[in-house]
Amino acid sequence: MATNENLPPNVIRQLAKELKNLDETPPEGIKVVVNDDDFSTIFADIEGPAATPYESGVFRMKLKLSHDFPHSPPKGYFLTKIFHPNIANSGEICVNALKKDWNPSLGLRHILIVVRCLLIEPFPESALNELAGKLLLENYEEYARHARLLTGIHAKPKPKFKSGAITESTTALNVDQTNTSVLNSDIKTMPSGAALPPLSLPLTTGARGTGQDQAVVGVLTESSANVSSAAAVVSAAHAPQKRDIGTAKAQADKKKLDARKKSLKRL
Repeated sequence: MATNENLPPNVIRQLAKELKNLDETPPEGIKVVVNDDDFSTIFADIEGPAATPYESGVFRMKLKLSHDFPHSPPKGYFLTKIFHPNIANSGEICVNALKKDWNPSLGLRHILIVVRCLLIEPFPESALNELAGKLLLENYEEYARHARLLTGIHAKPKPKFKSGAITESTTALNVDQTNTSVLNSDIKTMPSGAALPPLSLPLTTGARGTGQDQAVVGVLTESSANVSSAAAVVSAAHAPQKRDIGTAKAQADKKKLDARKKSLKRL
């Protein structure tokens, strides 16, 4: 396995400086993946430029530095499959910046930018993929269709959010699922008009967690208030019915009493 020992100390220092700069201020559409143990192999993720058949794709490439770098140019390869005149089926990249136009003073930033520009403006005259070069010159629509097809299959960007992010956020807030379940069951079995029990949630104490916890408590408190209001409305709706029933019963009892009095008078 290659290590930094394969490169001269002065080259390692220069590469470390360049890689740090690329990490802090990356070129547009390019993200470098740094391996501190081996600067001789450099990986980068390149976003497909807009208004090209490679748009919305993310392509992984690598630069392989030789032991006499920077006196000799690195070799470039696309690890993500791509349909492009200047990129072979094996992934090898044909660009003048890595061949006859190489200059030891050129930095990694320049190389990466040139490779991304190659996706915008291919050079079919020096094609490594003959089919792509031929289609580009004779039938651009067919060339673009092939390029978009492979981009959609092989260069899909990774999702930005995990599917379990919501569950993880709930866990991070330390919300006691048992307490909330008991609370829900208590609400169902409580008589109308009864007061709701106070919420009991173990909250985190960090600055970030406190804000999130307060938001959760606010939502639950609002929900509890809504339930209380609903219970009050239901209780108020039933109250007239209860009064009517009581009045009717009292009237029936009075009629019975009057009937008994009349019966006693006849006797």
